[in-house]
Parts: sequence; C-alpha cells; structure tokens
Amino acid sequence: MTSKVKLVFMLLLVLAMAQAAQAQWFALGPYGGNARALAYDPFNPDHILLGSGGGALYESLDGGRHWRHFAQLGPGHELMLENIAFDRTRAGSIYAAGWSITGSGGGFFESRDSGHSWSESEALRGKSIQALAVADSVPGMLIAGALDGLYRSLDWGESWVRITPDGHPDLKNFESVAIDPRDPKIIYAGTWHLPWKTSDGGRHWSSIKQGVIDDSDVFSIILDRTRPETVYASACSGIYKSDNGGEQFRKVAGIPGSARRTRVLQQDTSDKETVYAGTTEGLWKTSDGGRNFKLISPANFILNDVLVDPRNPQRVLIATDRGGVFASDDAGLSFHDSNEGFSQRQITALVAGPNSELFASVVNDREFGGVFHRHNGQWTQMSEGLGSGEVFDLQLSAEGRLVAATRHGLYVFETGSQRWEPSRIVLKESKPVARNRNGRSAASTGAANVVTRSSFEGRATSLAMSGRRWYAATEAGILMSDNQGASWSEGALNGEKEFYSVSARNRTVLAATLHDVWYSGDEGAHWVRQPLPAWVTRVYSVSVTDEGVLWVGTREGALRWQWKASGGGAWQPVLNGLPAAEVVSIRAEGGWLLAGVAGAEAVYVSRDQGQSWRPEADTGFEVNGAVIEGNALYVISRQHGVLVRESPKGNSEQR
Repeated sequence: MTSKVKLVFMLLLVLAMAQAAQAQWFALGPYGGNARALAYDPFNPDHILLGSGGGALYESLDGGRHWRHFAQLGPGHELMLENIAFDRTRAGSIYAAGWSITGSGGGFFESRDSGHSWSESEALRGKSIQALAVADSVPGMLIAGALDGLYRSLDWGESWVRITPDGHPDLKNFESVAIDPRDPKIIYAGTWHLPWKTSDGGRHWSSIKQGVIDDSDVFSIILDRTRPETVYASACSGIYKSDNGGEQFRKVAGIPGSARRTRVLQQDTSDKETVYAGTTEGLWKTSDGGRNFKLISPANFILNDVLVDPRNPQRVLIATDRGGVFASDDAGLSFHDSNEGFSQRQITALVAGPNSELFASVVNDREFGGVFHRHNGQWTQMSEGLGSGEVFDLQLSAEGRLVAATRHGLYVFETGSQRWEPSRIVLKESKPVARNRNGRSAASTGAANVVTRSSFEGRATSLAMSGRRWYAATEAGILMSDNQGASWSEGALNGEKEFYSVSARNRTVLAATLHDVWYSGDEGAHWVRQPLPAWVTRVYSVSVTDEGVLWVGTREGALRWQWKASGGGAWQPVLNGLPAAEVVSIRAEGGWLLAGVAGAEAVYVSRDQGQSWRPEADTGFEVNGAVIEGNALYVISRQHGVLVRESPKGNSEQR
C-alpha cells in the first residue's frame, strides 16, 4: 500500500470514527412505562430481559436495578413483547414472542448468541403469539399459543407443527400454556373461553372446565414443580386451583371482585405454598397454597408479569402497565421503582431550560404520567393539580413560568410553586345580548358582553410565546394572554374553532386547524387564512422561523410559504432531502429547522433555512421531534422517551 493510499485510508477511518461518535444516542427517560414480560437467565440470574411495547427488548446485568435497550424485534415498532424465555438446556438461546398492536399479527423470534442477533420463525411469522412455554424434560421442546392454535417445536424453534385441530370452534385464541415438568405429552392451555388439556401430545384434547365459571378468559396457568397435578389457573372470573390435574377446579378465596383480572401467576422458587397473583388491581400473595390471598402492592398497579429470584426469594420484580418495573427485597412487604434505563413513554412535549434542565409531558400513563422535571440527572414527577387531563404541550417563559396545554384547559406552574393552577379564560358570550330598560344593548352602554370562567375545561393542544403575548391553540379557537398566562382571551378569528397547532416569532403568528392555516402579522390582532393546496389532507404542525418564514408539516410532507412581490403568496412543497411522507412535527430553533417524519428513526435537520435537509444519526427508535439547547440535541421518540446525542468531543449532556 502506497503512502498516498495509506493517507486516504487513514482519513476515511478517522471520518468514519467521527461519524460513529456522532451517532451515539443515550436514553434519558422519563423512566418507566409499559413493562410486559420478565425473564432471568438460568445460567446467570442477574441477567434479566424485559419486554415492552414497540418491539423493544431491554437488558439488565445487575438483577433488574439498571436497564439498557438491548434489541428491536419485528417490523414497524408494532410488536408487544408479552413472552420471553431462556432455554435451560442450551446457554445463549433466548426466545421472544408477541402480538401486533395494529391488528392480529405478531411473531416468534429466537437468538442463539445471547441476544446479539435474532431471527424470526417463518412458520409463525405474522401470528399473534400470546403464550410461550419451554419444556423442562425434553431439550428443544417449545409450545407457542396463537390465535389460530397451539404450535410445537422439537428443535429449539427451528420448525413448528400445529398440535390443535384446524378450524376447531373452541381450540383457538390461546392466551396461556404450561407443560408438565415430568411428562411433556401433558400440556395445559388457556383460551379466551375456558382451559383445555392434552395427555398425548396434542392428538386428543379435553375441556377442563369443571368448577370454572363459564366463558372465563384464562390468562395464566402454572403447575407445582414438585407435584404437577396441582394446577393454578387465573381468569377474568378469579383464580382457580385443582389438585387432580384439572379434573376439578375450585375458586380460591381472598381476592374479591369478579371484575378483577389476574393476568399472571408465579410460584415462589423455594416455597411451593407461596404464589404471587398479578392482577389489574395490584399484586396479591398467598403463603398457604391459595387458601388466603393478601394485597401486597398499591391497588393502582396493573400487573403484567412477576419474577422471583431463584437464589433469593426475597427479591421479587414486577412488570406493570404505565409504571414500569418495581422491585421488592423483602418478598413483597415493600416495593420501589427500578426503571433506570428503561423508558416506554410517549412524550408530547419537551422543554429545555437552564443548567441542562428538562421538562417533559407524558401521555397515556394516567397517574404515572403528566409532567416530569429533570434536574441533576434525576426525573421528578410534577403533576399535582393537573388532575386526569393529558398534557399535550409545554412552554417555559424567560421568568421560569411553565404553562401546560391539556385535555381540560390551560394550567400554569409558578417558579417555586408546588402545584399547577388553572388559568382564567375570558370568552365571548354566545347567548343573545341583554337589553337595558331603554331597549339598547348592554354593549352600547359600555358593559362588555363577555363571561369570565375560573377555568377552561376544553381541549388545548399547542402553545407559543413571543414577546409580551402568549398563544394557545384550543377547541375554542386561538386564545391569547398578555399577562404571562394568568388569564386568556379569544383571538379575532371570526368564530373559527378547533385549532391544534400554533407558532409565533416577534409579531408573526401562524395557527392551524386540522385542515386550514391562519396567519397574523400583528400579534393576533388580525388574521388571514392562507389556503393550503387541495391535495393536503391533514395538518400536523406549524412553525415560524426567526426570519419570519412560515412552515407547515402535513400528511403529504413539509410546505413553505412563498411570498409574491405583488403581495400574497402560496404554499410550496419542500423536499431537498426530506422524504415525501408525513411530517408530524416541524420546529424552528437556534437557527435550525427540525422535522419529525412518521416512521423515521432519525430527526431531519436543516441548517440553511430549509434549503437542504439531512437525517441526523439513526436513533434506533421512531422519532416524533427534537429540541436544541446549547450544544445538546434532544430527540423525542415515539414510544421510548427522550434521547440525547453524544457530542463529537464526548461532552454529552449529563446523563
């Protein structure tokens, strides 16, 4: 190799290394969210995998105390990973299965190298897999429960055969499965309509419903490891126990309420009399073989899975809806969250403040969602006063006042305050104008035809701050505030309602409904409708740059307003590196333009006022938008919280 070739090679290598450094993204949280499945490695129980939504698999190497994103399974970020299993006979073999949130699809995935690479089973491709079991007594034997039947593999998932009859009216919609640890021909299976059993490997099946309330959806089945004839089954109608292999069940006492659903059962690894029941109203525990159950967690926990450490039964992990993972070190007497590194959160807004502070709004997580504040690397929930309203947007004023647009109105959080307070809204009265005794209208005598409400309970979706005036896009129209959100009044839009997006710079304001865009050049005193092309079917976002350039993100891509010398103008579609796809967000910030494109795993960036665009480094998650603060680029993922990019010099935002 000549010196010149070596030099070129070294330059390319340095460039590649720089690009690789630029491509590093780190999850910041807020941590928690939808945790669906837990499994520990039998060869190293400190190695635990966590399945969540969006096809995301997380890994812990310290017994569930810290997590990191481990693998992405399935196409399109649609897979709900409900089942994970390690093979006890072959180190490095891992199985994962789930169902698609968009329909009846799903799949089964296997890894032979401890999760570094994964392959999908062609035989089960597209099948909604709700249950998975690995045989203890036969190496390589697996059972998968799908909507159309039960499937068995005898070669570690390489090939599969159906072991339930095709087209059977009842042997379908399988949700749970268990294999007898001594005799693998004995298989129990729960469906959306009662439990079933085979004693000959699937050639013949028997309904085992004696003692079970009819039409019970059987979520979980477990067998006593020392006496497999002892069977526990959980259903929408309660928990059942059989001492004779399912010939007769009895409903156990202690868990009241027929509406409570027990999604998972787990036996203690050292005490067969201790069984945990994960329900939609908390974690319950029996220490006497099911005769009595006691609630041992907060009742608002919705359980999806339970894991007991095989070396230390005092260590219990639970996977919950919305709240993520919780851990107990005293067999369930107390629990603490154990989510660091795991985020399955849907972020609607992100605000970057001074000193690397972040404020994020989380939706679809009920009491576990709302607004979160990140300071010194730690997230704190700050939702007191917001009630049950989802937060759709946040803005932070220069004075430190935080404003939230919610499903039930506008709220303000003062610096140093401990709770959110609703803003006063002044709206025009819609009823007929009152008349005085002279027959003249009240307005003509100087009385204002308005009504002041102590709170606004309608939908508010988007916020903008510019100079002295703040703006809110709401179902009542564009609301404006001249006193930093203490009160709001309706803008002069001739009764136009149902606004979803607003942006402002200096005196320029741009606002949009789902189908129309409105412009004001005088801080909202007057508005003009800016007609969109007829082929635009949905508006997602609007933005005004520092130079006053108008942008719109639509289902059909990004558009820029092109002014004409003679006055007026028109919207022009913009590609220049942007894909011709849904631009779900567009934002002007720090001299940059940032765009989130539906399905893309990178944020699209323009540094030249939209003349050219390029995707920033792939994040590995579907991206909705981004925020810049100083040298830090924060990305809002669709389902997995906030990410931050490591700077090329290695000076990343404090994690």
